Amino acid sequence: MPRLPPGDAGPRDALKKLAAAAGWFVALLHAWFFVLETFLWRTPFAQASLQMTAAEAEATAILAGNQGVYNAVFAAGLGWSLVAKKQDLLRFFLGAIIGVGIYGAVSARVTILFIQALPAVIALALTSTAGASAGSSTRRD
Repeated sequence: MPRLPPGDAGPRDALKKLAAAAGWFVALLHAWFFVLETFLWRTPFAQASLQMTAAEAEATAILAGNQGVYNAVFAAGLGWSLVAKKQDLLRFFLGAIIGVGIYGAVSARVTILFIQALPAVIALALTSTAGASAGSSTRRD
């Protein structure tokens, strides 16, 4: 079987890149949630986006800020695990986001399931598949 040039693992390499891109997408989402919940919560933009009144925004601003900090931790953890190429840590953070997303969908708004949990599910599936394909490869010369 012909050898691939160094650094070119074909479909396996493409899957790893797709998994990393999905992980970065989830990290950026959570960085955005941090900004929205911590700094923009009382703005007309946040109120319109989240379908809340100015009074509701004011009453929940401290809780939203706290939520935002948790989202910053998720974003930082995902970024750290991606830069360090720590797949177990990446899976942990993605799993935690899925759990939090399911809880949010049940306790607050069902849309959280699609905005927060679903991207993490997709990233986790890609990450797990990329890891499995890398571990199951056999080399023939």
